Amino acid sequence: MTTPTPPEPEIGEVVLGNSNARFSGVTSTMLQVLPYQQKLLSLSVLGNHNLPHGTPTVTFVECARKLRTPLPNGRNRVFHARRNNEILQAVALKYLFGAKIQIVFTATAQRHPTWITRWLISKADGLITTSNAAAAYLPRAQDIIIPHGIDNERYAPPASKTEAWKSLGLPGDFGIGIFGRVRPQKGVDLLVDAMISILQRSPNNKATVVIVGETTQKFEPYLQTLKNRIQLAGLEERFHFLGKQPFEKIPELFRGMSLVTALSRNEGYGLTVLEAMSSGCAVLASEAGAWKDIIKTDAFGKIVPIDDLPATKSALESLISNRPEALEVMGQRARQTILEQYRVEEEAEHLVNFYRTIQESTT
Repeated sequence: MTTPTPPEPEIGEVVLGNSNARFSGVTSTMLQVLPYQQKLLSLSVLGNHNLPHGTPTVTFVECARKLRTPLPNGRNRVFHARRNNEILQAVALKYLFGAKIQIVFTATAQRHPTWITRWLISKADGLITTSNAAAAYLPRAQDIIIPHGIDNERYAPPASKTEAWKSLGLPGDFGIGIFGRVRPQKGVDLLVDAMISILQRSPNNKATVVIVGETTQKFEPYLQTLKNRIQLAGLEERFHFLGKQPFEKIPELFRGMSLVTALSRNEGYGLTVLEAMSSGCAVLASEAGAWKDIIKTDAFGKIVPIDDLPATKSALESLISNRPEALEVMGQRARQTILEQYRVEEEAEHLVNFYRTIQESTT
């Protein structure tokens, strides 16, 4: 008796690109908004990397075969790409395989695009960006600016920062964190060098620096250089490199921090600041990404120029000098700002409304 072939899954009215097997900031933004989009429309994800169990996925071959037919209402599906190789997939589907799709691309990079990126953007039916800073680098005007939101239930402050810090099992009285891959772009060296100087001058300061993120083989020498500087200063107990952590562990780490730094030299958007704010942390960020748009006053953090060690050191000294009271108050203000302005539900609604607008252009 032959086993019947299971029916192929239907493809939703929106296809989301998911081309990178390595977890990244782009992956995080997609995953956080995904469940809220699913409440508003049917969708499928091209690529099964890092997805929650039960997420509808589809292969490129299935897209090539099935997307030649529009939706029952006569509208085209939307293919939402966030990376160059994802929009390339969409372009191939539309122009080589005759897929009935409208291509939406989210561009966040704060650098002038290469010729291939400019060409790919020219093929997009809808162009989204996430901040005014990123918009300035686009080769054509964006259709809409949709800032990223944050899942404020996943990233929530603890009842007690002191207890949350203790639960991590790290030394010192409070934590200063930096999250992201350990490489020069992320400015980890700026935090290390600034804190070495501060701790040498103020040995009674009980701050512990926590570096969370993967180091790829290419940047192992960079990591070793940082560790050598720390060892030379005799401060090994004050700096802890936790490496790559599971996705489900990240909120716990944020909750334990009193201050989170984001000192990138170049950034697309930079979700770390929002995750930290939602977790009740004060923040210190460079002017990269969207952070200059987000941190407009000293109410819950500080902004420093990109790659400016003296300014970074000065801001850190100011922020941690009155710990814990001042940082806790700033963290509370940061959380309130997230609830008022950066909810992931709103991001999902704005995206879905934009998809509808793009779909209407085909009817």
